[in-house]
Amino acid sequence: MSFLKAEWRKLALANYIIEPEVLQEFVPSGTALDLWEGKCYVSLVGFMFVNTKVLGLKIPWHVNFEEVNLRFYVKYEEEGTVKRGVVFIKEIVPRSAITFVANTLYREHYQTLKMRHEWRQEESSRLFGYSWKTGKKWNRFEVTTELNSIEMEEDSETEFITEHYWGYSRQGANKTFEYEVTHPKWNHYPVTEHKIDVDYAKTYGKQFGFLNDRTPDSVMLAEGSEITVEGKRRID
Repeated sequence: MSFLKAEWRKLALANYIIEPEVLQEFVPSGTALDLWEGKCYVSLVGFMFVNTKVLGLKIPWHVNFEEVNLRFYVKYEEEGTVKRGVVFIKEIVPRSAITFVANTLYREHYQTLKMRHEWRQEESSRLFGYSWKTGKKWNRFEVTTELNSIEMEEDSETEFITEHYWGYSRQGANKTFEYEVTHPKWNHYPVTEHKIDVDYAKTYGKQFGFLNDRTPDSVMLAEGSEITVEGKRRID
């Protein structure tokens, strides 16, 4: 049985090309940074968890909720197979039980904050917004898209950002946990406009404060789908 089953829906992604040195202290042992065309990315991601089940059970008030995270991309080679995965700097959710389970069982870096979202369809566009509160500030990541989704192009930046099927978490200098995430390939919505009002330093740490003054190199909106998160294991 999968540890978690849910739907991830309407994933807004703001992607920044940064110097690899910024991420080295966060790279789990045994993995290496995964680059696209020689470029190192970190992504701000906002989306909805829908119809969430843990070990087959729906937990009251924890079925549908927002998540916003900051993540980057790694790869791990095992017996000649390269696994492409993500590492989370921090994942923000509005439910404390989710934070407790993820941090305790998966050694992730979840934080519970007040959150809200906005999905709106106009005559010829869609808007998706995700907000979270740090101190007195409401941070917001908002994306406006065309009305209809399209298939991802092979070997595109969009495919690289979204097609990572493993999660890795760093536990000290020499210990790493791995878990698999399953989902089909997603469609995406062409983005026409975006707004980002985020205090990266306050949300994710002073190492990422420089993103406050950066414009993302790309912004995407993926449709999402049903997903599973499988049990974790230690890799050496």
